[in-house]
Amino acid sequence: MIAERHHFANRQELAEGLALAVSAALSRVISEKGKAVLTVSGGTTPALFFDCLSRAEIAWNKVTVTLVDERQVGEDSPRSNARLVRQTLLRDNAAKAKFVPLFQNTAAASKLHLDVVVLGMGEDGHTASFFPNGDNLAKAINPAGDCALFTMEAPGAGEPRLTYALPKLIAASRFFLHIEGEKKKQVLEEALAGRDQMAMPIRAVLQSPTPLHLYWCP
Repeated sequence: MIAERHHFANRQELAEGLALAVSAALSRVISEKGKAVLTVSGGTTPALFFDCLSRAEIAWNKVTVTLVDERQVGEDSPRSNARLVRQTLLRDNAAKAKFVPLFQNTAAASKLHLDVVVLGMGEDGHTASFFPNGDNLAKAINPAGDCALFTMEAPGAGEPRLTYALPKLIAASRFFLHIEGEKKKQVLEEALAGRDQMAMPIRAVLQSPTPLHLYWCP
């Protein structure tokens, strides 16, 4: 469910606002647990947000960063989400954070408890690697499932993927959705108006009881 909607005039203001909220959430978890796990999405949308977040003055040495999902490609590929995170987030102050990739590292990634999660959304209504017609979609979005990670192949996914399962993601203490543009806003409103999770997998997140904080700009 969407607990709060935060709208911004442009991408820079959104990136700064989301970075402030995420850094505050991480600091809160660190104060409670002594450490925190930040789980972020890849793609083209988050680079500016990552740049702002990398300069946040928090205890990054107590933060572990991992990915919501990943393409099954090496970090030498420009399609690698791990490569994006290393280049745009794990620098400046955030260079002190520990990074746990997903590709060829699922045993370590499965053991993490995700504290702060930042999701994105595609224009087809996918989030994480929950793609329409994905071969493991039903299992991955099953709220009663007990598997932390799934492989995913789908017509709209490009490469085979790895993704955290819905129960793992929605167990986070703070949950954000970062989208940009009027088209994605329309897709979100369409998702909110319907129920079929297999057609628009973002609905599995929206229909969960975990409060979701929306950050959007035109």
